Amino acid sequence: MSEKILITSALPYANGPLHFGHIAGAYLPADCYARFQRLQKNDVFYVCGSDEYGIAITLSAEIAGKTPQEHVDKYHHVIRNFFGQLNISFDHYSRTTWKGHKEPTQQYFKDLLENGFIEERITDQLYSETENKFFADRYVVGICPRCSFEEARGDECQKCGASYEATDLKNPRSKLSGSPLIHKATKHWFLLLDKFKERLKDWLETKNWKPNVVNFVKGYIDELRPRAITRDMTWGIPIPLPETEGKVLYVWFDAPIGYISATKEWAEIQGTPERWKDYWCDPKTKLVNFIGKDNIPFHAVIFPAMTMGQNTPYKLVDELPANEFYNLEGRQFSKSDGWYVDLDSFFKSYTADQIRYTIAANAPETSDSEFTWKDFQLRCNTDLLGKFGNLVNRVLVFAKNQCNGKIPAKEDLQPIDEQFLNDVQNIVGQAKFSYESFRIRRASQLMMELAQLGNVYFDAKRPWQDAKQDETKKAMETTIACCLECLKMLALIAFPIVPESAGKVWKMIGFKQSLEQFSWDGIVSESLAVDQLLGEPQILFIRVEDKQIEKELAELKKMSAKQAENKQISYEPLKEDIDIEEVRKLDLRIGTIIACEKVAKSKKLLKLQIDLGFEIRTIVSGISQSYSPEEIVGKKVVVVVNLKPATLMGIESRGMVFCGSWNNSHEVVGLNSLPNGTSVS
Repeated sequence: MSEKILITSALPYANGPLHFGHIAGAYLPADCYARFQRLQKNDVFYVCGSDEYGIAITLSAEIAGKTPQEHVDKYHHVIRNFFGQLNISFDHYSRTTWKGHKEPTQQYFKDLLENGFIEERITDQLYSETENKFFADRYVVGICPRCSFEEARGDECQKCGASYEATDLKNPRSKLSGSPLIHKATKHWFLLLDKFKERLKDWLETKNWKPNVVNFVKGYIDELRPRAITRDMTWGIPIPLPETEGKVLYVWFDAPIGYISATKEWAEIQGTPERWKDYWCDPKTKLVNFIGKDNIPFHAVIFPAMTMGQNTPYKLVDELPANEFYNLEGRQFSKSDGWYVDLDSFFKSYTADQIRYTIAANAPETSDSEFTWKDFQLRCNTDLLGKFGNLVNRVLVFAKNQCNGKIPAKEDLQPIDEQFLNDVQNIVGQAKFSYESFRIRRASQLMMELAQLGNVYFDAKRPWQDAKQDETKKAMETTIACCLECLKMLALIAFPIVPESAGKVWKMIGFKQSLEQFSWDGIVSESLAVDQLLGEPQILFIRVEDKQIEKELAELKKMSAKQAENKQISYEPLKEDIDIEEVRKLDLRIGTIIACEKVAKSKKLLKLQIDLGFEIRTIVSGISQSYSPEEIVGKKVVVVVNLKPATLMGIESRGMVFCGSWNNSHEVVGLNSLPNGTSVS
C-alpha cells in the first residue's frame, strides 16, 4: 500500500549564495531519499523555499544599497538556479515573501497566544539613538563582561568563550557603524517554551533518532525557558495585534512555518487549494525534516513545541536525519575568507553527478567530513570512470558488436552465472535498506560494489573468447545477458545519487520510458526482454586530470590570500600601565592537555582536561574553531591556575589557557621542554 511521505529541507537563507557544505547537510540527502521513495511508488511531496526575513537581510541590503525585497529577489534566484544545476528534485520551491506565507504564520501566533503559550513582556534591548533602531546580538560588539576583551560579539566572547546576553556587554556599539548603543525598554512577546517540557520529553521517547540527536535534544529540553519571538523592525511578518506597528515576528518563528505555506502555494497552483491538508493534517503522513546539526534545536524542539500549541492538527516531525558539518580542505567554507568553490566555474568544468557522488560518498552522516579536490579527482576517476563508466561502456560496446545490438537470452546458466545474479540481488537489497535508513554514504559504496562485481564477472567469463566459436556463442550471450541485468540494477540503485548518468544507462539498455516511471520492485523482479534493442553506447564520465586539480587548488589559495590581504589587521588598544606586583599575582603553570571534547550547544567551546603535574584541572576554552579535540590532545600549554572558577555552559572551568587570537583564529601558547606544573614568569 502506498505511503504518504512529506519531505522538507531546511529553508536556505536568501542572504548569499549556497555552497557544497549546505548541500551535504540538508539537500542532497533529502533529494536521494525523495527519488528513492518515488521509485517505491509512495505519495511523495518534497518541499522547500527561501527564508527571506530577519535583520541580517535588512543590514546586507542596506550595505548593498538595495531594498530588502530587491536583495532577497537576487539571492532567491541565485539559490534556485544552484538547486537546478544540482538536479535537486523539489516538488515545489517557494519563498517566505510570497503573499500566502503571512496568514499561516500569524495564525500560529494567534493560536499560541489564545492557548496561553505567549506572554507580553517589557525588556531592555540595545538601541542606537544615532541610527534610530534596535540591534540584535549578532550586530553588536562590546567589552566582554568576563574577560574584558574589547571586541566581544553580542552573544559569545571569541576570546574566553563566555556566553551571555548582548545587554550584558560593557560599552556596546553597532558592529557596522560603531555608534554607541544604550539600553532602552521595549515591548516584546515571548514563547513560553518551558510549558512544553513534559510533552516534548514524552514525544521524544517515541523517536528512534540518531543517538547524538536524541542526547542533544534531551539536554536542550531540560534548559528550555521563555524566548522572545518578536523584533523591533519592519521587514518581516507583522504581529497580528493592534498597536504593534514597527514590530514583526522573529525570523526563526516564521521560517519553519514556510514549509506549510509553501505547500499551500503549491496546492493553489495545482487548482486544489485545500490539498495541502492531505499532507500536513493527515496523521498517517510520514514527515521527514532534513537539516544540518545547527538546526536541530529549531526542528526537534522549538517548532514541535509551536505546533503542539496549535488548534489545527498539524503533523509533527517523524524522522530527523540531522547531518554534521561538511568542510573544504580542512576548513569551514567561507566566502569572506576566500575559502570556497566558485560554482559558476565549477559547473563549466564538471557535472552535477560528479559532485553529487563525491558528496554522497563522504557524507557527514555521523561526523564532520570534507570536500578536497584530490578526493574529488579520485572519486571521479577511480569510481565513476574506472568502475561505473568502464562497466557500462565495455558491456554495451561488446553487446552492440557481438549480439547485434540486442539483449540476448540467458540460457544454460552455470553456477558462476547464478552466483553472480544472486550477488547482484543481494547488493540491491542492501541498497534499498540504506536509502530507507538515510545512509546515502553506504548506498554510494554499494553502487560501486555492484559496478566492480560486474567488472570482475565480465573478466572472469571472458566473453570475447566465447564469441570466437559457434559452439560457445550461447555461453557468451548468457554472460552478456547477465551483465545487462547488472547494468539495469546499477542504473536503479544509482538513480537517487547520480540521476542523469543512471538515466542515460537506462536508455542505453533499451528503455523508451524514463527510469522514474517504473517501480523499484518491478525493475528488480522483471528480467530484461530478450531481443530488446539497445541504445548507442556513450561515454558517461570524463577523466579529471592532475593539471585541473592543481589549477583548482592554486585558485583556492589565491582567493584566500587575496581576501587575507584585503583584511586590515585590527590591533587591540593598549591597556593602562600596571605595577609589577599585579603581574606577579598571576600564577602561570605548564600543563599538558590529556583529554578534550566539544561542549554541546556551543560552536566555540572545548572542554579540556589538563595535567598540571600536581593535579588535573577541567578548563573550558573558546578555541574549537581553531583546534579539533584530536589535534590539541598532547599539547603543552600555559595555564592561569589562580583564576576564580566560572561556570560556562553548565561546566565549572578552573583556569584559563593562554592563547593568541587574530581574525577569529587562535593559537595556544606552549613551552614544550618544561615539565608539567612548572611556574612561568
